[in-house]
Amino acid sequence: MFTGDIDVTRLRSRSGLKWQLYDSDVLPAWVADMDFDIAQPIQTALERQLSNNDLGYPKGSLTPASGLHELFVNRVQSRFGWVIAHEQVEILNDVVQGIYLAIQALTESDEGVVIQTPIYPPFLHAVDETLRRDVLCPLEVGAVRYEIDFDRLEAALDPRTRMLLFCNPHNPTGRVFDQTELERIAEIACRHDLLIVSDEIHADLILGDESHIPIAALAPEIAERTLTLMSASKAFNIAGLCIAFAVFGGTKLQKRFNSIPRHARGGLNTFSAAAVRAAWTEAQPWLDGAKIYLRGNRKRVFDHCRSYWHGVQHFAPEATYLGWFDMRPLDLKPSPFEFFLKRARVAVMDGGLFGDAGRGYVRLNFATSETLLDQILGRMTEAINDR
Repeated sequence: MFTGDIDVTRLRSRSGLKWQLYDSDVLPAWVADMDFDIAQPIQTALERQLSNNDLGYPKGSLTPASGLHELFVNRVQSRFGWVIAHEQVEILNDVVQGIYLAIQALTESDEGVVIQTPIYPPFLHAVDETLRRDVLCPLEVGAVRYEIDFDRLEAALDPRTRMLLFCNPHNPTGRVFDQTELERIAEIACRHDLLIVSDEIHADLILGDESHIPIAALAPEIAERTLTLMSASKAFNIAGLCIAFAVFGGTKLQKRFNSIPRHARGGLNTFSAAAVRAAWTEAQPWLDGAKIYLRGNRKRVFDHCRSYWHGVQHFAPEATYLGWFDMRPLDLKPSPFEFFLKRARVAVMDGGLFGDAGRGYVRLNFATSETLLDQILGRMTEAINDR
């Protein structure tokens, strides 16, 4: 079962990026790792592999014989009502890899790729580093949430715009786009002949009353032009094990993607295969408990911001464990990120990394214990008050 108890000494002894990038007096609330211990069934599965010296090539490697394709197909049907066949699924190392490969395989140099900023930084890097042209369509700030500016989106498109990178649930704003919004995106994609690459890595982390709807599940004509990327990594806190699933709604799209040779796309990790099997067959109670705890932390963050950070705009995220804050009213110098790192000894994520639409913002990871979260928020508030 899930527990939110955390030993800070153990956290600081971990070798991962989150707790090792900054000095030991800094509380990290930046990269999207949870501080919680992984589910016991996952830990048991990994220990079993190691104790049995079972580190050879996994059965079936990347083929359906591994059993992972069937597990994934059953998972998305039971969780989201999305019916697919295992032949539509390819296994990758991670979602970011899938984004890069999709851009390379499905677009040509200098073709346009739509990005809805503020956005997870690898979206921006992928377009730039593959020498494609970014077509930036920032989300707009609504009364109670971030929203898609559909008029601006259509106005930005041109005949050389080929792909829409979509993030749902959205990182960093935490939006879960509803069916009306998804249908509007789909209609625009069909009318302008856009391919859709949909990053749905946070699909299992819905914290509100919303439901996750895979955009490819809307209709066959949408599925045919959509590549969906999913993973167990965020929900079950196993990002370092590197495994993701790509779903193709059409064989033509899949064939074009697979023009990149399989061995150039990496292999299947023995530990990641074992972890995913355990996650999807035995660890759902852990995830259910984690989401209850994260809902409590989400409220803790929202209430603290409303009570102490006057003028700061923040909408409680509908999904993810990431808070997105417009710190511009506080005029923190030289930037909010640098201010909190130097004055509060708290490492948040610099909003500028999410594109120009994120400048003056910070992203805060609240997937930690209540005690540590209170320390993080308290340090930030004290620094604001003492400036």
